[in-house]
Amino acid sequence: MENKVLIKLFVPELDSTFDVFVPVNELVWKIKKLIIKSVSDLSFGALEKNKNYVLMNKINGKVYDNNSIVIDTDIRNSTELILLSVDA
Repeated sequence: MENKVLIKLFVPELDSTFDVFVPVNELVWKIKKLIIKSVSDLSFGALEKNKNYVLMNKINGKVYDNNSIVIDTDIRNSTELILLSVDA
């Protein structure tokens, strides 16, 4: 499992948390797209897929750039991230 990290994902829109394995060699926008689809499916469509979302570190408030590779960020095992919807 050295090519994946386990994160804790908070989704305030649903008032839910999820434990998610994230591949470290992917771009943040791809990870975000997969997370949004998964959370939407798990919540029976309660999360809108067509909104704009950002991934933010819960501890330091850092918003992750979509074009960053996960391994080049500070996302590691047990990192707590928030999935927030934003107005475009």
